[in-house]
Amino acid sequence: MPGHRTSLAELFAVFLRLGLTSFGGPIAHIGYFHTEFVERRRWLSDEAFADLVALCQFLPGPASSQVVIGIGLGRGGIPGALIASLGFTLPSALLMIGFGYGVASLDGGLGEAAWIHALKVVAVAVVAQALWAMARSLCPDRLRGTIALGAGALLVLWPSSTGQIVAILAGAALGWWLCTPAATEQHRSMPMPVGRSTAVAMLLAFVAILGMALVSAPVSDAHGFHLFSAMFQSGALVFGGGHVLLPLLEAETVRTGWVSRDVFLAGYGAAQALPGPLFTFAAYLGTVQAPAPNGRLGGLIAAVGVFLPSYLLLFGALPFWFKLRSNPSARAALAGVNAAVVGLLAAAFYDPVFTSAIKDGADAALAMGAFTLLALWKVPAWIVVIGAGVGAVLFGLI
Repeated sequence: MPGHRTSLAELFAVFLRLGLTSFGGPIAHIGYFHTEFVERRRWLSDEAFADLVALCQFLPGPASSQVVIGIGLGRGGIPGALIASLGFTLPSALLMIGFGYGVASLDGGLGEAAWIHALKVVAVAVVAQALWAMARSLCPDRLRGTIALGAGALLVLWPSSTGQIVAILAGAALGWWLCTPAATEQHRSMPMPVGRSTAVAMLLAFVAILGMALVSAPVSDAHGFHLFSAMFQSGALVFGGGHVLLPLLEAETVRTGWVSRDVFLAGYGAAQALPGPLFTFAAYLGTVQAPAPNGRLGGLIAAVGVFLPSYLLLFGALPFWFKLRSNPSARAALAGVNAAVVGLLAAAFYDPVFTSAIKDGADAALAMGAFTLLALWKVPAWIVVIGAGVGAVLFGLI
């Protein structure tokens, strides 16, 4: 990557445009970034871009958002990372908070709204497609398929955030013990302005905040701290992409009574129609939750909580990445973790996604039709979501 830096204003403008136009989820986002920063602007080489993507896929958190942070860090230091991430995240975060205000204004009429029900049904197809794609990629053999099914069964029987942590740790242990790590290529990494002392400080901060969230939040009376802790834990445990955030957030918000299942699934369905990172779904949940602080303040707390682990982990891992990625034990453990998160998503697909949305044959037919468009005809999710919502409204007017 070239050594010269980019102004913060240019970084914000570039990533704001991407945040307004990057539809299609994290895999599509990475394609947009390659076109913009490798082919068009030549800020990175192909090898440096691949190395950054590999690191972001190895770490928990939203891969595409972490790639944004990494590119911003390389071009403008830590301020550049913050500015780039803000530009990419702001559009979808504001739209999700606005959608949260709209849902809250329905005052309990959510379950009767045809377009809301259509969003919930389409969410079934979106999660099914993500589950199918992840299973094919992350569970290519009987061992990892068994880890995934075992994790799914555990979560169906023990649907809680504690159960999810146990499933991920068990997947890591089984992967370390039984999985054969895939080979990894070696090439020059992109230079990053993060020293080892700064990296260690970031990792210590991550451990301290996560420990505080796990130990202090259950006994605290401040709901704002509960909200931040729940979102930080979720952001710290997401392996495998934004869709895996679904079961983590469901355990923290629906099962605790902060948000109803209808409200939760309606927001998740709407998030598929927006550009930018799917993690801004957390801002919607902070907005619509029943306990205060909610509204704009709740949305902001939730967004900061769910994205903060990505910064701390990425900054902390950069100086040690080459050594870590060449360690067979680390890659074997990650293979087990990736299989376990497929099981987490499978459990969430069953409950609450499927059980709350599919009420009759018409719902099942709509879900199968949406799945056909997504999986076989490769129609972008945002088009399917908008089409289902508009179709429900028009059908209700006929």
